[in-house]
Amino acid sequence: MKVIAAYLLALLGGNTNPSAEDIKNILGSVGAEADDDKIELLLSLVKGKDITKLIATGREKLAFMSSAHGFVVATTATNGGAVAAAAAEPKQDQLEKVEEKEESDEDMCFSIFD
Repeated sequence: MKVIAAYLLALLGGNTNPSAEDIKNILGSVGAEADDDKIELLLSLVKGKDITKLIATGREKLAFMSSAHGFVVATTATNGGAVAAAAAEPKQDQLEKVEEKEESDEDMCFSIFD
């Protein structure tokens, strides 16, 4: 994600064709490590493509996945209400894991919003 974010930041900054070095500079400016393989993969995937079209396509896919998931849940509910109710109800151990994660985030002593 950080490689994609750095690529998009370069585009927003006016660089119409960010290079691997541009992405490394952006990541280095915030102390993040740059993974050369991920950078090269991203650059090969977006080479010659319009980023706005890529983002629009991604949004369409996400919207489809969200609506498809709702269809599966609705179908399950009509075919077996007990199964759907059991699947929708979070288990106690799942709730404890979420609470543990929330507590561990506070131990980091910083926030991205500070």
